[in-house]
Amino acid sequence: MKKFLTLVLATACYVSMSAQAPDDWYHQDPADGYNGVSVDKTYNTLLKGRASQTVVVAIIDSGMDIEHEDLADNMWVNPGEIPDNGIDDDNNGYIDDIHGWNFIGGRDGSHVGGDNLEVTRQYALYRGKFEKVSNPATLNKKDKEMYEKFLVYKEEVENARKRATSRIARMDSIGTELNLSIDAAAASIGSDTITADGVNGIEAGDDPKLAMAKRVLPQFLGEPMTVTEVKGALKEALDGDKAYWNSQLEYHYNPDLNTREIVGDDYSNSRELDYGNNDVEGPDPLHGTHVGGIVGAVRDNDIGVQGVANNVKLMSIRTVPDGDERDKDVAAAIRYAVDNGASVINMSFGKGFSHDKDVVDEAVKYAKKKDVLLVHAAGNSAQDNDTTGNFPNDKYDKRDGWWIFKKDKKAKNWIEVGALNFEKGENLSATFSNYGAENVDIFAPGVQIYNTLPNNEYRKLQGTSMASPVVAGVAAVLRSYFPSLTAEQVKSIIMESSIKQSDVVKKPGTDEMVPFSELSVSGGIINMYNAVQMALQTKGKKKIKGNKKA
Repeated sequence: MKKFLTLVLATACYVSMSAQAPDDWYHQDPADGYNGVSVDKTYNTLLKGRASQTVVVAIIDSGMDIEHEDLADNMWVNPGEIPDNGIDDDNNGYIDDIHGWNFIGGRDGSHVGGDNLEVTRQYALYRGKFEKVSNPATLNKKDKEMYEKFLVYKEEVENARKRATSRIARMDSIGTELNLSIDAAAASIGSDTITADGVNGIEAGDDPKLAMAKRVLPQFLGEPMTVTEVKGALKEALDGDKAYWNSQLEYHYNPDLNTREIVGDDYSNSRELDYGNNDVEGPDPLHGTHVGGIVGAVRDNDIGVQGVANNVKLMSIRTVPDGDERDKDVAAAIRYAVDNGASVINMSFGKGFSHDKDVVDEAVKYAKKKDVLLVHAAGNSAQDNDTTGNFPNDKYDKRDGWWIFKKDKKAKNWIEVGALNFEKGENLSATFSNYGAENVDIFAPGVQIYNTLPNNEYRKLQGTSMASPVVAGVAAVLRSYFPSLTAEQVKSIIMESSIKQSDVVKKPGTDEMVPFSELSVSGGIINMYNAVQMALQTKGKKKIKGNKKA
């Protein structure tokens, strides 16, 4: 219902929901009819009876419900730390970091919930310098470039605030109009119980209330509902939409918001690491809990769902607020994960601007040096990442002046993941997924992914945020069963073993038909069975204690 209302307010139309896929479709084999990655097939054949070692996967995200019934047994526990004694027992710089760390929390246990977007921060950063400029021609060359960028930021922020204000003002009248349309539909049907078929059979004529009912109600009436039930769902959805648009004003596009007062760090010191707290759940761990479950929900416990990886520990590193993550926090989170034993890091977040890319690049290079694989979601804007900014990314860039970047080289320990639909044919790629023949590496299931939510709940979510942990899970399996493989080898195997697609598909966000092979570097879909087959034939390059190479 919430999705519908947002679309009504924006466009006065609604796109019908797609067909429903089985809850476990992404674990199935492609031969079963869906674009799954052959998880179950692999465990039942190639990996059956084969030894593995535990692998730590860091989930850099919004936080995780560490007590979830299907996650608790697979949460990473810091072996060198004594819980709740207020001492940094293992001398890693973090007190009582039992399951990970929270880089967007204060020492007093407080949290950053909502935060602004990076574009808003950039606008706020240069507002004082450029807001009152009356004659840009008097600026020097460097300042002119900065000023032009500032105007772009300003326009986006101010337009977003106007749009949110307008939507909030319209909300109450929309609610009234929809309530009247529900009453009109019930009267026309002649029943207090409303069904999709009943609404579809109404002859609306010139009645705007009935026309709205026919346009709106069938799209969310999955089962018969009474007028009271429909209106209750309407109110709940309206309240959710109000909260969303209020957050746009209060957090995302609020240039006067400074959440670092909560964190209490020296934000000007990009390489500061000793800040935050040990609460790895935070106020809203929904996103991170879902992501973590995709990687490593406990398998074969007859509860809930099964993770992709079967011998894994999940390290929760809270870094992503309701808003854009900050480069400093991302860099600190990567370093924390590396220093505390993670072999794979999942990063299901991203933004269109970068404030301090250098510090993130340094952390990525640090992870490469320590042989840690980074898996990152490509984004949900249906954009070409080859031509549009998306951060963080695998390109090592050098700053030239303020925002101008010069391409250097890419991180070889980084996998960028686009989202795959469960349907075959022209709808193969998810309509929302970012893509890029140069900057997106591979596609993985990201539509209708059923997995863990806080408080022992489960639900389907979708996004490249869900596709990335599928890849991270496969990477964890490779590192678990084939520990001599390096991070670069794991990436190479995942890319080379992907199932290449010859289909012509709809380019995400459009009806334009393009070869699926042009949407990513590999041109393929990740497949765990193929990856394990290739790993079985690959000689590892990693030095193992007791052996030169294994």
